[in-house]
Formats: sequence, C-alpha cells, structure tokens
Amino acid sequence: MEPPSPARLYATLAGALLFVAGILGFFGDLSWLNFLYVGTGALGLLLAGPAPRFCALSLGLIYTTLAIWDFSGGDGWLHLALGLLGLAALAGTPRLEPRAKAAAKSP
Repeated sequence: MEPPSPARLYATLAGALLFVAGILGFFGDLSWLNFLYVGTGALGLLLAGPAPRFCALSLGLIYTTLAIWDFSGGDGWLHLALGLLGLAALAGTPRLEPRAKAAAKSP
C-alpha cells in the first residue's frame, strides 16, 4: 500500500461521493449515469489503497471526457471539476520507484 497522498485522498473521497450519489440517484430514476456513478465509485474505493494513482488517472480521464462530451447537460460542471481534480491529484502524487516500493513494503 502506498503512503498517504493526494491521489489516495481523491480516490477515497471521490469514490465514496460517487457511490452514494449513484445509490441515491436510483430513487429518482434509473439513468445510465447512476450506474456509472456506482461503478466508478466502487472502483475508487477498491483502488484507493493498492493503486490510487491509477484510480485518479482513470476517474480523471473518464469524468473530463464525460464533461466534454455532454457539457450541455446540468452535470457538466460537476463532471469537469471531478475529472480535473483527479488529474491534479495524479500530478501531485509522486511515483514510487521500485526501490522505494520495496522499502515501503518492508517493516
């Protein structure tokens, strides 16, 4: 597991927010966005520990692309903010070198 980082914080918070928003959204309608929110939220929560940089990159690209693709919708600004925050978290998290990974795993 990587040490605490902006990417891990982003993956945890965005994952929880998206998962809860998707579940609550099902009470209003069965939109494909709710399924996307639940799926990407679960992905964020599952990858927050072992691969937070990959999660920040994935969610950042998904939601930035979604914002550009459907910016006329009401959620365009939220998707853009979520996507750009993911890419910023990725940029703010240093990549661990193989030697540092081995040192981080040893007690």
